[in-house]
Amino acid sequence: MVHTYTMADITSPVAPNRLFQALAVDNHNFAKNVPEFAKNIEFVQGDSTAVGCIKQINFPEGSPFKYVKNRVDEIDFDERYIKYTSIEGDVLGNTLESAVYENKFQATGTGCHYTMVAHYHTKGDAVVNDEEIAAAKDSIQKMFKAVENYLLANPQVYA
Repeated sequence: MVHTYTMADITSPVAPNRLFQALAVDNHNFAKNVPEFAKNIEFVQGDSTAVGCIKQINFPEGSPFKYVKNRVDEIDFDERYIKYTSIEGDVLGNTLESAVYENKFQATGTGCHYTMVAHYHTKGDAVVNDEEIAAAKDSIQKMFKAVENYLLANPQVYA
C-alpha cells in the first residue's frame, strides 16, 4: 500500500540552484558542512548524482538511525527536480518496504520554494503512524534550516 505525505513546504531566501546543489546534486560533498545530520555520504553504485546511482547516507553517533541507501530515479537539472527511493536501511523500520521522495526547488523572486513529497510503500497492511510522520517532517525541516543557514553564511558556496 502507498501512503503519500507532504514532508516539506518551505520558502527560503537562498537561490534554488544553490539549495538544489547542496541538498541533491552535491550532497555527498556538502554533508561535511552539516555533520549533525550526516556523518558522510558515499556512492554505492555510480560515481556521480545521476539516474541509477545509489548513495549511502551514514548518520552520526547519537542519531536514531545508522544509515539509508537512496537510489536516484529521476533528475532534471533545468527544473531543479530530483526523485529518489530509499531502498535499504534502518530508517525503513518494520513498516516500510521503500520510500519514494520527490524534491522540487522552484524560484520565487530572489529565493526558493522547496517541496518534498514522500510516497511510503508499506509492508503488507502496515500503517505509518502520525508520530513517525511528525518526527520525519521535523527532522527534514531542521536539516533544511541547517543547510540554508550554512549557505546564507557562505554566499560563495554554489554561487
